Amino acid sequence: MKKRVAVYSSSRRLPPAPAVEAQAEAPRPPRKPIAWKKLRVPAAAALALLLALSIWLLSPSQAVIPPLPPEAAAPLLTPAEAYEKIPPSVVHVRGIPEVEDPENDTKPEGNVGTGVVIVDTGIILTNLHVVYGSKQIKITFADGTESAADVIGERPEHDLAVLQAKELPDDLQPATLRSTNGLRPGDQVVAVGFPFGIGPSASAGVISGLKREYRASSGKRLLSNLIQFDAAVNPGNSGGPLVTADGEVVGIVTGLLNPTEQRVFIGIGFAVPIENAASAVGLSPF
Repeated sequence: MKKRVAVYSSSRRLPPAPAVEAQAEAPRPPRKPIAWKKLRVPAAAALALLLALSIWLLSPSQAVIPPLPPEAAAPLLTPAEAYEKIPPSVVHVRGIPEVEDPENDTKPEGNVGTGVVIVDTGIILTNLHVVYGSKQIKITFADGTESAADVIGERPEHDLAVLQAKELPDDLQPATLRSTNGLRPGDQVVAVGFPFGIGPSASAGVISGLKREYRASSGKRLLSNLIQFDAAVNPGNSGGPLVTADGEVVGIVTGLLNPTEQRVFIGIGFAVPIENAASAVGLSPF
């Protein structure tokens, strides 16, 4: 009988694998102790630097604070806009030395000036020298209405006269008055009146000074506490309003300074503060 060979793996035995010895880990070097003494100075310096930086960032000078919105102040008017507010209150004043004869076409000459309505009942401020010694006073309003007027008050120390018109136009508009408190040299003003009878005319300038003195050309009267301005004025402007950039009356034009005898403007005009003018009527509008 034939032998069967068992199907196995080779009967040859391999030599046993050599034993692998576990490789020992190299010993770690011991940790060095932290030299705290050496770190004291750098740590203290870093802490001080951090503290200083915090203070600098939070200081008011460095803190970012949003700016407050500016106050909504009303813009100043241009001279043209300021002028537009005053003509309805400005009147032409004639001081007539004689009673006019209706049958005589020749009208007597008299003083020509300006006035400003301050009460809607027809109370008007003007200069005393415009109506002084007059037998008749004629007023012409902005709408062309003509009226006779009477002097109901005088303030010679301020060259002021208070007039009452006898006939009034419809819807008469008095001017808005403003105190001189806060008025400064350099502030813009407009003088309104009838220079040489022409007008109403406007001239713009600035306040040149306050609390000035002025002696009238006659030399008999010294006016004080006046507003000096450089807006052009000429004979006929007397009694007219001096208007601020807000369109409000701050003074009554009373004179001009000229070293010559020609009575024309050379750059210096004077106005009575409106406080004095209002007191002449017994009013305190402020």
